[in-house]
Amino acid sequence: MEAFLISTGIVALAEIGDKTQLLAFILAAKFRKPVPIILGILVATLFNHGLAGALGAWITSLMQPQTLRWVLGLSFIGMAAWTLIPDKFDVDDAKLAHAGIFTTTLIAFFLAEMGDKTQVATVALAAQYHAFLAVVAGTTAGMMIANVPAVLLGGRLAHRMPVKLVHGIAAGIFAVLGVMTLLGAGKSLGL
Repeated sequence: MEAFLISTGIVALAEIGDKTQLLAFILAAKFRKPVPIILGILVATLFNHGLAGALGAWITSLMQPQTLRWVLGLSFIGMAAWTLIPDKFDVDDAKLAHAGIFTTTLIAFFLAEMGDKTQVATVALAAQYHAFLAVVAGTTAGMMIANVPAVLLGGRLAHRMPVKLVHGIAAGIFAVLGVMTLLGAGKSLGL
């Protein structure tokens, strides 16, 4: 349960102001049909984070626990710094309109999420917790918590959110996870 809750919280916070959340705002404004957009986000996230979680689980089989602890600890600290850097959205990420709303959202979200901080966080969390399903379910829930309101409320919500504060909180959580991992907090997990 801890892996699910931490994964959900970290990704929900990290996703605020992220390029994929900006993509959700743009798709909502462009198509004005929330259900296929939300379903596209869900399917793209499950697939993308499923792959990331599998990668995280695989990485644990390649490294000795001590090495993995250092890699994960430093990765979480790196994620803390990355979270503080504002995302920029490339308008080309939303130019698939002739594919249908669901397919456009699915492809755009999957591609935008490749190499994104929430995907990298999924890899690290899956490696940290050795709980593939809980982490993927949690990171997917976090994505939905951040993006469904973006789709439903569109531009009305975008300007009212304290993005810097939210990113600061997410960065703090990543930093604490990194330091705790480096100090051996994951020893019960074999790290």
